[in-house]
Amino acid sequence: MEQEEKKRAAKKIGLSIVFGVLIFYAGFNIGFNERPKIIVPSDQEVLKTNVPLLWEAVNVIKDRYIDIEDVKDEDLLYGAIKGVTRALGDPYSSFFNPSDAKKFEQDISGSFGGIGAEIGIRNNQLVVVSPLKDSPAEKAGFQPNDKILKIDDTFTVDLSVEEAVKLIRGEPETNVKLLILRDSWKEAKEFEIVRKIINIPTLDWEMKDGNILHIRLYNFNANASSLFYQASLSGLLKGAKGVILDLRNNPGGFLDVAQDLAGWFLKRGEVVVVEKFRSESSRELRANGNAAFSKMPAVVLINSGSASASEILAGALRDVRGIKLVGEKTFGKGTVQEIESLSDGSTLKVSIAEWLTPAGHEINKKGLEPNIEVKMTEEDIEEKLDPQLEKAIEVLKKEIAK
Repeated sequence: MEQEEKKRAAKKIGLSIVFGVLIFYAGFNIGFNERPKIIVPSDQEVLKTNVPLLWEAVNVIKDRYIDIEDVKDEDLLYGAIKGVTRALGDPYSSFFNPSDAKKFEQDISGSFGGIGAEIGIRNNQLVVVSPLKDSPAEKAGFQPNDKILKIDDTFTVDLSVEEAVKLIRGEPETNVKLLILRDSWKEAKEFEIVRKIINIPTLDWEMKDGNILHIRLYNFNANASSLFYQASLSGLLKGAKGVILDLRNNPGGFLDVAQDLAGWFLKRGEVVVVEKFRSESSRELRANGNAAFSKMPAVVLINSGSASASEILAGALRDVRGIKLVGEKTFGKGTVQEIESLSDGSTLKVSIAEWLTPAGHEINKKGLEPNIEVKMTEEDIEEKLDPQLEKAIEVLKKEIAK
């Protein structure tokens, strides 16, 4: 009897922790950058009234599961939180237990062991958003929208992005197998790739014939603004008459960097992007830069690997200045995530707003359509041809000649 009572008490302690997490969800609110608070309406009592159902399920598991000795109470707790997060149906909202949270920090640091591909979820399928420049993924021939069906022996059905990243990453010089399917293929192909230390590139630039400054931006990291300044100043000193901003295979990055770079092309005070919250309130982010390119002809190159901050910048230049987008439809990642650190070192990443272009276009799941569509074929890639860049140069020369 005494042992039975202790057993029941232990269950109550573990379950009270889970209850505390549910209360956290009910009172979750936004409290930074002057954003409006988001509070669950008081008439939504589903969690409170059905908490005993959760207790009942956990009790059954702890009483009857055959291998319960291999399961820690914290495993049940973290599993419950992951279940709540997955119930949102949002691929960008995630929960990280303490060990996973440390790996998530590596995403932000910019150097890690892996294959060098930004991955995401589209239509419930794990896909390549974009391969990074000079990475093992790029050298293997991966392209945006390639479907990742299997990682080593694990099928990717129902895997979150973070779980997939954990499987793909590993010690440098070790191998990982990926089963890839492309829309143009009849069947999937398996690739065995050697993991490398990945150093994320930022920017390249060159002058093209006709005094055209071609800036290739690979991501919106903390160094992008200063490198863009150096490239732009060098181009202006060389007599640039037009700019091609190349955002192909750019998966995004920091929002404030996109806002900074928009300030080169837009006049001070013009809208860059609108953040719309679920309360229907919104916040406009405006250009506050030097406007050095505000009167210069420009073209933006995009493709299905252009996502997030890339879509914000491209959408702003199109809506405000009528700058033409050349290439292919963008990925369609247009939500704002907030990261909340929990008391035990866990991390919760939650989508709290969506981005709209200055003209009110929804980016999320829709992407941006190019003004001039130019597809890049596998033959073009194999032969190192770039019809998209050629078209951008053609369009820009006409703009310059006006």
